[in-house]
Amino acid sequence: MTRLRKPGAPLWVKLLLGLLLLVLLGAGGAALYVRSLLQPAGGAPYTLEVKPGDTLARVAATLQGKGIVKNADALRLYMRREGTAGGLKEGLYDLSGQLTLAQVADKLAGPARIPTVSVTIPEGRRIKDLPAIFQKAGFDGAAIAAALKDTGLSRHAGQQPNLEGFVFPATYDFRPAETPRKMVQTLVTRMESEFTPANVSKAQALGLGVRDWVVLASMVQAEAANNGEMPLIAGVFLNRLKVGMTLGSDPTVAYGLGKDLPQLDRSAGDFTRDTPYSTYTRAGLPAGPINNPGQAALLAVLSPQRTLGDGRQALYFLHGRDRKIYVNHTFAEHNRDNALHR
Repeated sequence: MTRLRKPGAPLWVKLLLGLLLLVLLGAGGAALYVRSLLQPAGGAPYTLEVKPGDTLARVAATLQGKGIVKNADALRLYMRREGTAGGLKEGLYDLSGQLTLAQVADKLAGPARIPTVSVTIPEGRRIKDLPAIFQKAGFDGAAIAAALKDTGLSRHAGQQPNLEGFVFPATYDFRPAETPRKMVQTLVTRMESEFTPANVSKAQALGLGVRDWVVLASMVQAEAANNGEMPLIAGVFLNRLKVGMTLGSDPTVAYGLGKDLPQLDRSAGDFTRDTPYSTYTRAGLPAGPINNPGQAALLAVLSPQRTLGDGRQALYFLHGRDRKIYVNHTFAEHNRDNALHR
């Protein structure tokens, strides 16, 4: 018996099925391609700097070129979808080709690391020393020198020619494009943070205004070999002021003559030459601060050690060859220690 064959599917059905298969295969391939764009691009670590005026398109193209993302357009589309395309901020972004596209996008949407330059001002440096410190850090030393003459930045500098004594020695982080005036104002503001009501009250109890307190602290800073000596030296100077003795501080002589301490020459008459800063030729405090004192010197003036172990007033001190400080009440005792230890 002859078996009848079932009629096959119409040609148009076969064509439709084929086209459907091709679409499905194409969609699958497209999906795989899209998923691949989301994976790490494999580039090396890279720090992106976003500058004013930079667009997301420019940043994305840079990141594609550095191997941080596989496709710039994919990054832009992803951030638009997440609503973070407009969140790019000026600053630095630490990125890597080991991050997924989503992780890169999250970092770009987060806070930027602001580039800064560190400047360290050691305690006891004079205003004349500061421009070179800033110059070495990459700033305009001449512009800093000009800003340091603006005594209007401080409430306490008075009529002196510059901000000597009223900029705080410390380490500061400044943005590379910061203005000299703003940088100097930062130093002044930090110093003024030491002038708390409690500290000012302690100074007043000693008969010192803020300016006198800073002047005396600058002398203590210049005389002390270490922080531990500062209360003793402050005590000697305060006692001398109380009894009307001249303060006899070598660093004040050097400052008044425009010299550094090692340049003083007794045989040339340096200690008898009168200047507004000399505490050998004039009684009381010098005309102004002789350097920029740190916190230890400022606080030492407020908490001085004014008496010896036997209860007598400390009126003299000297540094011996052994690097110890010797404090006495009488000039005879001072001369004895001077002969023994210097």
